[in-house]
Amino acid sequence: MVTKFSCGSFTIGMGLSHSVCDGFGAAQFFRTLAELASGKSEPSVKPVWERERLVATPTEEPLQPPVDQSSLATSPYMPTTDILHECFYVSTDSIKRLKLSLIEECGSENLNEGFTTIEVLGAYVWRSRFRALKLNSDGKTLFSLTMGIRNLLNPPLPIGYYGNAISSVYVALMGGELNQVPLSKVAKLIKDSKKVASNPDYILHSLRVWERLGQQNINYEASGASMVLTDWRQLGLLEEIDFGWKDPINIIPLPMNMFGYVDICLFLPSCNVDPSMKGGVRIFVSFPRAAMAKFREEMDALKLGDNGERI
Repeated sequence: MVTKFSCGSFTIGMGLSHSVCDGFGAAQFFRTLAELASGKSEPSVKPVWERERLVATPTEEPLQPPVDQSSLATSPYMPTTDILHECFYVSTDSIKRLKLSLIEECGSENLNEGFTTIEVLGAYVWRSRFRALKLNSDGKTLFSLTMGIRNLLNPPLPIGYYGNAISSVYVALMGGELNQVPLSKVAKLIKDSKKVASNPDYILHSLRVWERLGQQNINYEASGASMVLTDWRQLGLLEEIDFGWKDPINIIPLPMNMFGYVDICLFLPSCNVDPSMKGGVRIFVSFPRAAMAKFREEMDALKLGDNGERI
């Protein structure tokens, strides 16, 4: 859907199903759309389905969730239909400061590779969600990261493949531990889980689980105890698409009740309106109205690190 404004700008809305493509595939579609709109007769990258490349035999084992659902922490604000959606901007300076803080926290521990942005911000947002939702300390919380596997497969997927090529990373902690341990430990757990999820055997198992899940009709209800993180920053949706009116300015997701809204979190590229925002990260979250103010307070604390505030 295209909406044109009197100033000459316009928005493009697109709906998609994850049964057809993932974020990388959606970005490929947008680039193709822009090329055809600019007058090209065919796309520079031809779409490739070849779904059979990622088909695995469904597991016969009973599907076990990463965490026993009965042990998950609960929030006094859940369930609710009074949900707010908001994007929080985190500057490059705040991210650098957070990384340095966590590396210093590690002390003599061997961490030659440092921390990535998704590891430190993922850990910070996970803990901030716990506090904002007032989850109970003796319940479990679950961190899940959607990770692309295109570059991990052998043989590699063909250029132009637009179907799902993703796996999931999981970290589980008791609420009290998430809230009290050094944040560097949480970031380290996320880093280690990413390494495990890059293993070919893990990827094959994930494919088998996805095949089994595809045969079931699962109704997911948000609890607030789970955080499902997906990263859109490397999809090229703002940097590599030109409809003929210069670069796109902004992108906003509408997750349509994915993971009950509250359990989904998206990392987005910075908006192109303000050049000073370049390199930063926008974090899209959904919270019960009663919890949003506390989460906003947690995110604002990232800006206070230079003043000696606790990160």
